[in-house]
Amino acid sequence: MSNIRITKQFSFETGHALYGYDGKCRNVHGHSYKLSVTVIGTPISDTKNVKFGMVIDFGDLKKIVKGEIVDVFDHATVFNKNTPHVELAKELSDRGHNVLLVDYQPTSEMMVIDFAEKIQKHLPQNIKLFSLKLQETDSSFAEWYASDNV
Repeated sequence: MSNIRITKQFSFETGHALYGYDGKCRNVHGHSYKLSVTVIGTPISDTKNVKFGMVIDFGDLKKIVKGEIVDVFDHATVFNKNTPHVELAKELSDRGHNVLLVDYQPTSEMMVIDFAEKIQKHLPQNIKLFSLKLQETDSSFAEWYASDNV
């Protein structure tokens, strides 16, 4: 049976600031992120399985990505917890804002690495994460490929 790649796309709104950056992105701002998640596997060949012919049910993939990424990051502001931004994060949090503190600079590059780790932990053993594409704007994105990270 052939290996098949399937992709599901997600979108979410997230704010962030890049501490120490020398451009505009040092200021708190937000993006309408688009995340494409591609997995690879062999379609189920057991005709008695309700998911016969599927690599993974799109709904099952959606549950993983929504639970680990979308529901966590949507309408949140992300700051690197190892910077003075923790003071701003505390102030916002105290005022009822959804704030995430991460242990990395919240660039698209670092976020896509974090997302890959989170998603891989929840995939069935016979399904592998093939790639992620995190689009920050219409013309700017970061990509993660399993083949680049062996």
